[in-house]
Amino acid sequence: MTRSMYDAITGYMRECMKDSAHDAEHIYRVLYSALRIASETKGPVDNDILIAACLLHDIARDEQFANPKVCHAQAGGIKAKAFLLKNNWIEERAEHVNRCISTHRFRGDNIPESIEAKILFDADKLDAAGCIGIARTLVYQGQVSHPIYSTDADGICDGKNKEDPESFYKEYNFKLKNVYSRFYTPAAKRLAKKMKKAAEEFFSDLSAQMNGIYVQKARLERFIT
Repeated sequence: MTRSMYDAITGYMRECMKDSAHDAEHIYRVLYSALRIASETKGPVDNDILIAACLLHDIARDEQFANPKVCHAQAGGIKAKAFLLKNNWIEERAEHVNRCISTHRFRGDNIPESIEAKILFDADKLDAAGCIGIARTLVYQGQVSHPIYSTDADGICDGKNKEDPESFYKEYNFKLKNVYSRFYTPAAKRLAKKMKKAAEEFFSDLSAQMNGIYVQKARLERFIT
């Protein structure tokens, strides 16, 4: 990839990124992780496709933020393809980038097929793992005004049911703790395994602290008549 093309893609990406949990630094971390995975991958990897897909994979986050019915992966793939075609990419290669981006979402139903798509998926999920994943999720949950946890008549909701109110705790049970079983490449699986312990210890301590406080709720009843 030429420097001028890289700069053009990077510039467009920066214009689109407005979400502090999915900012330019998230994009660069995904790109750097992807390049590391690619370096340990057997067989050929098209680095131009991979770099473009990594840089542009979240450019439709703003659209999804404004309308939750929009899938940022699918919308982002379409935006990326249109941008690349305007910058003299051929249809086949622009479409390849589109397919990589449209299949990178953890909650999506589309399965990544090419090695570049699998590497993007894995690199993006590595940024949702471990300590960075926890920090980013807290930032995002705050952006959308979701609490750390929710409660019901029985105490703290474990967040394992879809009907539970949205919260940081629910996001852990629905996504963060399950991300470790969804990697495609051996390199990403190895890296994720190292991150998993830190995340599990954090949420174990968080759960113990939260429940340790709420078991004292019964004491309040002594003072209410």
